[in-house]
Amino acid sequence: MRYLPQPATGDIEFVAVMHALSDQVRLRLLATLADDAEHACAAAAEGIDVHKSTMSHHFRVLRESGLITTRQDGRNRFVSLRRTDLDTRFPGVLDAALTAATSLDER
Repeated sequence: MRYLPQPATGDIEFVAVMHALSDQVRLRLLATLADDAEHACAAAAEGIDVHKSTMSHHFRVLRESGLITTRQDGRNRFVSLRRTDLDTRFPGVLDAALTAATSLDER
């Protein structure tokens, strides 16, 4: 089991977080991860209609920006939201993003 590279809490950049949050697919992924549990990538992406390689790109952008952590166990990857780190670094930003993600589903 190993964790994929991600920025330390103090290295999470606001611009990178905002870039990651600027895509509807990534916002939908965040909404799935909002329960703070660890999810298999396939389960987190369920119901989002994009190609597998595109979904991998979205997970990478979220991880590299510091929004999620990814754990690899064999061939399986598991993702979880870095809520504590984000709330420490940028209080309120994650809650605003999750509110926006919820409004996407209402459309």
